[in-house]
Amino acid sequence: MNKLRGLVFLVWMYGLILIIGLALLPVLILPMRWARSALDIWLALVFFGVRVILGIRLEFTGQENIPAGGVLIASKHQSMLDVLVPWRLFSFPALILKQELSWLPVFGWYVLKLKNVAIDRKAGAKALRKMLRQSAALAKQGRQILIFPEGTRVEPGQKVPYKSGVAALYLKMQVPCVPIALNTGLCWPAHGLDFKPGTVQVQILPAIAPGLDKKTFLAELETRIETATNQLIALKPTDK
Repeated sequence: MNKLRGLVFLVWMYGLILIIGLALLPVLILPMRWARSALDIWLALVFFGVRVILGIRLEFTGQENIPAGGVLIASKHQSMLDVLVPWRLFSFPALILKQELSWLPVFGWYVLKLKNVAIDRKAGAKALRKMLRQSAALAKQGRQILIFPEGTRVEPGQKVPYKSGVAALYLKMQVPCVPIALNTGLCWPAHGLDFKPGTVQVQILPAIAPGLDKKTFLAELETRIETATNQLIALKPTDK
């Protein structure tokens, strides 16, 4: 039953990309606010599906820890849901994502229109410079830059080293870094269709002020996110 529910939801979510994306295609040549409105419509319908089809509810805590203006968001990454969550919390986040996603028909057109940061992960130092340059420019415009320090989805309870890209952004942007802990992977799998109903938690942790050196920042970020995430994982999805 869980897998059938998951399949129905994925058809719903990706189908909406095609339907809304194509129906509202003219927004791609209009001012940014029109593309944002199209995104808001899609997100509202996707979160409706999360709640009704999957039976997953979200609880947010720590919104008072979100500073105004441009910030760096460093989020734990357990599921695809984590890519959607920041749009419920921040005014206008920009995602750092792999370049291949910007090549996809319809979806990729909106990725570029909304000025997300698409990078070629095979380009090494060149990709890093591009990421830093674009992210710093967007932060000056008041955008919030989202990065997943682990670089990939990680199942609850597993651990991978944090990549240095988040530290490079922190040093370049010179803005507060907002860590996010979560336990979404308890209901939304990192891979596959075994979705489970329940309530998951997303916790916005106190921001790390700019000014730390690379080593100190990475250690502080990882400690905060992993400690809080482990506490959330210890909860069952229906404990609240």
